[in-house]
Order: sequence, then C-alpha cells, then structure tokens
Amino acid sequence: MKSLLKKFILGGITCLVLQFVIQIILPVAIAQDSPSVKGWKKGQGWGWMWGKEDEVGALNALTSQTVLKALSLVKQGKVYDLGITYDRTSFKWPGHSPAEILSFRTPEGVKRQKDLDFTLPPGNKVALAWHSCALFISDNVATQIDGLGHITTGDDNHWYNGFKEADWGGNWGIRKADATTIPAIVARAVLIDVAGFQKVDALKAGTAIAVDDLKKTLEWENVDIQPGDAVFIRTGTLRYWGENGSDHEKIRAHDTAGINLDSARWLVEQKGAILIGSDTSGLEVAPAPPGSTSFVPVHEYLLVQQGVHIGEFHFLEQLSQDKVYEFCYIAATNKIKGTTAGFTMRPIALK
Repeated sequence: MKSLLKKFILGGITCLVLQFVIQIILPVAIAQDSPSVKGWKKGQGWGWMWGKEDEVGALNALTSQTVLKALSLVKQGKVYDLGITYDRTSFKWPGHSPAEILSFRTPEGVKRQKDLDFTLPPGNKVALAWHSCALFISDNVATQIDGLGHITTGDDNHWYNGFKEADWGGNWGIRKADATTIPAIVARAVLIDVAGFQKVDALKAGTAIAVDDLKKTLEWENVDIQPGDAVFIRTGTLRYWGENGSDHEKIRAHDTAGINLDSARWLVEQKGAILIGSDTSGLEVAPAPPGSTSFVPVHEYLLVQQGVHIGEFHFLEQLSQDKVYEFCYIAATNKIKGTTAGFTMRPIALK
C-alpha cells in the first residue's frame, strides 16, 4: 500500500513538473530564442529601432532560421505566380505616371540604320539582328513592394528613420531607403481571404476591413499570424484584372476596399507582421475614414513610423481557389538605384 501511495505521489509530482515546464518555461524559452521576433515588441511593433542609418526596417527580422522555417512549409512543390501582366493600358493609381513600352531596336531598324559597324558584312554574314525596348514607366505600378522612402510626411518631408528630402533627395531618385535596400524576401506568409470568408466575388470599393473582419477570417481559415510573417489580404479585386488590367471600370468598382488604420496597427503591434500586402493598388481603404490625418494614413503608419513594407497588386486568386492560407513567400525587387518601389514584380508563393 505504501509503495503504491509513494508511486502515486511521485507520479503526481512528475505530472505537475511537466505541466509547469510545458505551460510556463517552454513558451518563455521559445519566445526568447525565436529568431522571427527579432526587434519586435508586442503592443509597440517595430519602429525606428535598428540604428540611425538603417534603411531596411522590419525586414531586418529575416534570418537564415526564418528562411528555413518558411521553406519547411513547402510540401507539394506547387508554385503560385503572384504577379500581374502590365502594359500601357493597364489600371493604376491616378497619382502615378502612365507607361510606354517603346521598341528601341528592331531587326529591320538595325538593318536600315546601319549605325553599328558590327552589324554590317563581312562580320555579320547571317544578317543577325535583335529586339530591345526602352521603357517609360512609373516605379509604383503593377505588382509592387513600396520602399520605405516612398511616403514622406511633415513640413520637412521626412520618411522612415528621419531621412529628409533636403538631405537625401536628388535628381535621380532618393538616396536613402530606395528600392535597392529591400532585401530578397523568403518568409512565412499568411493569406487573409476576406472576400472568400464573406462569400463575395470581391469587396465593394470603399469597404473598410476592420480588425474583427481579420480575426473572423483567420478563425474561419484555422490559421494564425506569427511574429515575422508577411500578411496578404484578399479583396477579390484582381479577379477582374484579365489579361492586362484594361477594364478600368470593373477594377475601380473594387480597388479601394482595404484595411483601416486600426487593422494595420493590430497586424503590426499585436501580430508582428513584417510586410503587409493585398490585391489592390493601395492596400488601405479609400477615401480615408473621417478624422484621418492624411489621405493615406495606413501608408504613413506602416512605411514611415513602423518601417513595414507594403505589397500591392499581388495576385491572390489561385491561392484562394486552392484554399492555401499559409505558404512560403519569395520576392526580390528591381535593383534600380533611386527608385521608390520594387515594381512590375513577379513574386511567388510555394506550397
């Protein structure tokens, strides 16, 4: 009897110790060791905390460990193209320049112009020629990631980390926090399919996506956001993009649906998002809600105050169709010095 009682007591103590380790010690250890929360504070977010010369922002949290964590999500080998096709007729935000794709060299033009000696006989017996184009295009069109120098605020026109136009502007683009400072991104990503949850083809223009909408959608998907994640919100707008986004009326009927400032704060300060994107041209709801301090308060908060990059016009339709709500996101921006965003991109999702 004593032996049984002794075993019972020891077993109970062991269970209590294990419960204490699992519920108290282990979560604390994981939180302390987790590379995905580098620099993030719950209730505060990211902010100007990486040093006075920093131009990268929250993407500093990406490490070799977070990359491996993201790649571990790839089980099927399926690739999703998140980019959209763009041409001179495509829809864009009205504050950006139009696009022109011009033929700079054509086979017949090369032969008629005869301005390059190496194209002439006897060195070119097979009449070889080529095609090449010259582009006049905004750096904020099609699938894109806004750089931290995209938005300025205040009378001094400062952007992320206090860089000012008077100090860092220039004739050939900005000279601090331009698009070349956006690192190659490999991150765990979460799709919040608001349109899918609400069982609509696409949200109507001007629809504000509130925190409660995000929470309910995540619960429906049975997915949660972890600190260090990229987050993408689907409104359904790009189901109307078609071949090249030329039906402006259809796109405009949905494009200004987006998150409000409270939702942006929740995603950054409570969930630890390092990049927030959507399938619209501007991520946030427009026009800005009454009482806003600017016409794009979410842009000001994310880019200037928090150093969180914004993804725009990401094609999320196939992810939604396949009910893929967690995936490995891979993106790399154009390395054109001075530009304010990575543009006409072709990021991918791997599952």
